[in-house]
Amino acid sequence: MITKPSSNSKRKKRHRRVRKKVFGTPDCPRLNIYRSAKNIYAQIIDDTKGVTLAAASSLDKEIKEKISNTGNKEAAKLVGNLVGQRAKEKGIQEVVFDRGGYLYHGRVKELAEGAREAGLQF
Repeated sequence: MITKPSSNSKRKKRHRRVRKKVFGTPDCPRLNIYRSAKNIYAQIIDDTKGVTLAAASSLDKEIKEKISNTGNKEAAKLVGNLVGQRAKEKGIQEVVFDRGGYLYHGRVKELAEGAREAGLQF
């Protein structure tokens, strides 16, 4: 009996393939996204040092106060805005976008647009 691969295992395979090419440097760190069913997380990573420079998620107090549902497009846009603001405070203006193997659609797209509105370039 042949089992069909799950969508998450296919996503992980895509993510591994993309991570061979996408690398964050101190000048241009990597904006990484993780999306679960109920929340969305974003972090800006310097891969040369292996350090997270800025992070935001739909679990942050600023975002939870504004919305009731943390797993929708509205929450994703707020997370993108927040991670963009935190990056600007640290002096980060340009990032490499790592969508984590997810399609650039829906919540991932909203998070990217929110980060762009906050002033990040990618």
